[in-house]
Amino acid sequence: MACMSLNIGAASSLKFVSNCQNHSAKLFLAKQQYCPSNLGSSNWDCFNLRVRPSSCHGFNTYKSFATVFNSLPVDNTNPRGKGGCLGDATCISELDVLDSSVVIAFCRKWGVGLVVIGPEAPLVAGLANDLVKEGIPTFCPSSEAAALEGSKNFMKSLCDKYGIPTAKYQAFTDPSASKEYIKKEGAPIVVKVDGLAAGKGVIVTMTLEQAYEAVDSMLVDNAFGSAGSRVIIEEYLEGEEASFFALVDGEHAIPLESAQDHKRVGDGDAGPNTGGMGAYSPAPVLTKELQSVVMESIIFPTYNVRFGDPECQVLMVRLESDLVKILLPACRGKLDGVSLDWSPGSAMVVVMASKGYPGSYQKGTIIHKLDEAEQVASSVKVFHAGTAFDADGNFIATGGRVLGITAKGKDLEEDQDRAYQAVEQISWPGGFYRRDIGWRALPQKQYS
Repeated sequence: MACMSLNIGAASSLKFVSNCQNHSAKLFLAKQQYCPSNLGSSNWDCFNLRVRPSSCHGFNTYKSFATVFNSLPVDNTNPRGKGGCLGDATCISELDVLDSSVVIAFCRKWGVGLVVIGPEAPLVAGLANDLVKEGIPTFCPSSEAAALEGSKNFMKSLCDKYGIPTAKYQAFTDPSASKEYIKKEGAPIVVKVDGLAAGKGVIVTMTLEQAYEAVDSMLVDNAFGSAGSRVIIEEYLEGEEASFFALVDGEHAIPLESAQDHKRVGDGDAGPNTGGMGAYSPAPVLTKELQSVVMESIIFPTYNVRFGDPECQVLMVRLESDLVKILLPACRGKLDGVSLDWSPGSAMVVVMASKGYPGSYQKGTIIHKLDEAEQVASSVKVFHAGTAFDADGNFIATGGRVLGITAKGKDLEEDQDRAYQAVEQISWPGGFYRRDIGWRALPQKQYS
């Protein structure tokens, strides 16, 4: 018997397949470069699952397998064979996950019983709508609901309509009108592209001149393409930012756990925003009382539509429940009564990125000693994002955010020590990382 799940973005196979004892688990990755010998997460590319002694908790896994897709348009440069990966996973580079008919045909061919979609583009394009129409269980929002992710203006309008707390804002398509509003409101102020920009379409400006430049980059220079054809000028809010997650089925919502990301590229929250340079879970700033407020004032009225990275990694390594036994009821509108089990303690991930990110960066730099990093402790996992093999079989960097070094322990201090010990094992002159992940929750400590 084998465990089945089709994951676009690989958010959930982490727990599902690792919780299956004495079952085979075959994984397929679409448009992927390299499948390392560790577990994957939302928007982090391919992975090889090591099936651990555990149980499937009675889940019927007959005639099923685990399938993992990734939607990044990259070439498969794995020298071990086209579509080949290490261990249990197989990369399918020619499968276009933005083409619903192709994905549906693949699901029919292999008898896929659950689809999980992580990245924004397939969500906004309506892949979920097409899969559900074909009767294929799919955990993710429809394209209509995914507009919450695809358009900040839509999301802000929804917040206004339902009285959900949000920063004061205005949307503009005209540069001059944008600048007039900025001049009236003053700095600091935040300028955002309306559409999808891989987490990099937000510019926090501290002066009027910086704000004007941000508007011009989006509306005049077209730096963000069509995503920047409309901008959101938003009130600057000072304080800690944290993420809170919940599973919803249209009628019910189950709270997950909190996490805290580090969006700025540099230590001390310096430099431009990124897709995330590291995270930890839980976030001490989100107390139980505040979580209740979030559920009542934000989650129940509406919800965000996907697991972001790197928060997904720290949540998934902490989740003890069989994830598929949670996602299937969510697909069927039967979350009421479902409960979740979390491991005690906490988890932290440190992102290693190519030098120059989030701006331009060199591709093809060689990475050594990844195995040594995972040997620091059994609780350390190295998640691969933008990696591939070169002609000599070396790991090379092919993206901006390349590795996510994740550690789980009894508390955040132990997580931090283990994660940075693992980072320090890795030899990658072409990469960098923040040395202060977790600084809000822990005494100031930096790693050289």
